[in-house]
Amino acid sequence: MRHTISVLVENKFGVLTRVAGLFSGRGYNIDTLNVAPTHDSTASRMTIVTHGDEATIEQIIKQLNKLPDVLKVQDLSGGESVDRELVLVKVAVDSKSRAEVMQITDIFRAKIVDVQPKSLTIEITGNGSKVEKFLNLMNSFGVQEITRTGNIAMPRK
Repeated sequence: MRHTISVLVENKFGVLTRVAGLFSGRGYNIDTLNVAPTHDSTASRMTIVTHGDEATIEQIIKQLNKLPDVLKVQDLSGGESVDRELVLVKVAVDSKSRAEVMQITDIFRAKIVDVQPKSLTIEITGNGSKVEKFLNLMNSFGVQEITRTGNIAMPRK
């Protein structure tokens, strides 16, 4: 099962290395990882998406809580949370397909951020389901390049 884990850490040198080392040292895979400072300049939030059963996730959370610079760990998968991902996708277009790609982009409330003679670069944000549906539609036109931020999330409470 896919889990989103939010880890509030002290904004210090080497914290990311220790957290990533915890995962690799125990054979856990990180699907996505996003790290950025919070409103408090002394703390950063890491959003980690990983797979595992309940026992594995419980073990990961226990191990994370043991790290010295970790302030708070939450599994956001079971409760109420808001999650988003940002994706930039470059799609091949010609004079015939350009209008259709633009129409689909509007339907998904995405934005065209770059226009070239033979491609459009589109920015889309949303939950994983929305992003995947959009990308599946764009595949039929010819996706040339994709870059993704990975999931970011926070609890509703």
